[in-house]
Amino acid sequence: MTAQELVGQDSAPVRPEQGQDRSPVLRWPLMQNNITRADLDAVIAYLRQDDPVLTQSHNVRAFEQAWSDWVGVRHSVFVNSGSSANLLTMAALRELHGPGEVIVPTITWVSDVAAVLHCGLTPVFVDIDPRTLGMDNDEVLRKITPRTRAVFLTHVLGYNALTQQLLDELRDRKIPLIEDVCEAHGATFAGRRLGSFGLASNFSFYYAHHLSTIEGGMVCTNDADLYETVRLLRSHGMVRELDSESRKREFWDEYPDLNPDFIFALPAYNVRSSEINAILGLSQLKRLDETIERRNENLRLFLNNLDPDAYRTDFALEGSSNYAFTLILRRPDEALMQRVMAALRQLGVEFRRGTSGGGNQVRQPYLRRLLGDDAWRDFPRADHVHFFGMYIGNYPALERAKILRLCAVLNELVHPSEII
Repeated sequence: MTAQELVGQDSAPVRPEQGQDRSPVLRWPLMQNNITRADLDAVIAYLRQDDPVLTQSHNVRAFEQAWSDWVGVRHSVFVNSGSSANLLTMAALRELHGPGEVIVPTITWVSDVAAVLHCGLTPVFVDIDPRTLGMDNDEVLRKITPRTRAVFLTHVLGYNALTQQLLDELRDRKIPLIEDVCEAHGATFAGRRLGSFGLASNFSFYYAHHLSTIEGGMVCTNDADLYETVRLLRSHGMVRELDSESRKREFWDEYPDLNPDFIFALPAYNVRSSEINAILGLSQLKRLDETIERRNENLRLFLNNLDPDAYRTDFALEGSSNYAFTLILRRPDEALMQRVMAALRQLGVEFRRGTSGGGNQVRQPYLRRLLGDDAWRDFPRADHVHFFGMYIGNYPALERAKILRLCAVLNELVHPSEII
């Protein structure tokens, strides 16, 4: 089946390349469960113990330490989702640095911006760098003011969004960096894993991410004050959740009228995870590096076989850790976009228009009420991705033949009148 036939036009069939999937339907879902039999067996072995503890306990601690070692940070706090990691990080930032502005991306997942709003901080939006889909670093620096409390940067779909200039300027201006690494486990910059550069970083372990605990997230930091604040915020603000014995003692001495087990230092949340989620994380961590390499191989194959004149293929791949294939038209072309979407649907290839998070966040209802209906005009590069970009699922088990077949169809769509 050719590209023209996929969009309802008559055309002679195109001969597939050797080794390509000749099936007219690729059956290519957006996500694929990456929890293996070995992961489940690890959970079952634990459950077979006499009276196993299921709520947060020793395995959560072990996973936090293993994750800290893998990322290259001192502290990690395991929570029930990446969104909760966003929320606790912003709440801790507000607690330690006070109210103010947080510079945020236009292309990101909603929980980044929502966390800023929930914590009484003011989001300041920045357009994207088309080669990383992350924030334009020069624009970030231009928007820093005395009210800036942090730069909350997302590594979109696994691309590194950091530059040395940004890191140096933020350090010199004493502006904290928060990294959202939810879609970029294992990506690197300057030889270090992303998530180890800022005051804090957030990870998601949702279904089909590089590492999955079914639901789950992590806050990472090298800062002792932020670490202890996040531990408090995770579990009702209870002082007994602190790691530091000296800090516990300070509260016990200051509030002798309270039961030491029930001193609530902050108005907080309950976003703890469980032993079962942690066991899954520990099991998956053993093969995470291999998983990342296979995802990156798939991405390189995809980009190397796309028509670079029609589709953007010049993404910043150095240090990347791909979450999903990025398919973006180089130029606005609604007719081509419609042909692409029709072909994907006919092929059974699931996609999400707008790429990460549904595209330009300032077009979403919750931000239109805050910023007005025309705010999107200030972010033309994000808006191009909103209408002429999408992402397609990537996972270790994805067959090379499917990737090559899809690229061939996409390339045929560029000049349909030339197909004979």
